[in-house]
This record gives sequence, C-alpha cells and structure tokens, in this order.
Amino acid sequence: MTQAFDAKRNQVLALDLKGTAFQRRVWSELLQIPRGATTTYGGLAARIGAPSASRAVGSAVGANPVCFVVPCHRVVRGDGTLGGYAWGPEMKAAMLAEELGVTPPAP
Repeated sequence: MTQAFDAKRNQVLALDLKGTAFQRRVWSELLQIPRGATTTYGGLAARIGAPSASRAVGSAVGANPVCFVVPCHRVVRGDGTLGGYAWGPEMKAAMLAEELGVTPPAP
C-alpha cells in the first residue's frame, strides 16, 4: 500500500497499485518529486538504485495506472525536453505549467 498526498484537498490517499515490484518502486519514487519540480528518467533510475535502467524506468513511468495522482508528468528526457505522456506533450506541458503557476507554452 502506498500513500499519496492530495495538496488541493489536504488529504492522504491510500493507493493499492498493481504492478511489478520494479514498477511499484518507480511509482513510489514518483511521489517524492515535489510539485513544480522535474527529474529525468536517468535521474529517477539513479534514485531507485538502478542507474543503468533509464529505459526500464521509462516503461514503468508509462505504465503508471493513475497518472493524475502519481505524478509521472514530472519526468522529462535527459536533454530537458518533455518526452512522452499518455495524453500528449501539450497536456504534460500544461500540467507542469499549472504547478508552477505560469501560462503553458503554445503548441
């Protein structure tokens, strides 16, 4: 069981995420990325103790079953570009912009 904090509602959500042990480790680490901050797939891989597993981390991030609760939009490519997102790069950019309180870039 994992817990996520919903800042807008000031509540802790209990999450029973189904996935491999590796996926759950990645998803748990996603919850540690502060609102408005980003990390890279390689950085996330290093944070979970698997520095050479950035592609596997990318797959686990992409398999996140609750994207709006477990903030996979906060993970970007090593070159700083947004990378993939289930709802498209525009939505990813908009979510990050909202967290920062800025206007999202035009598509």
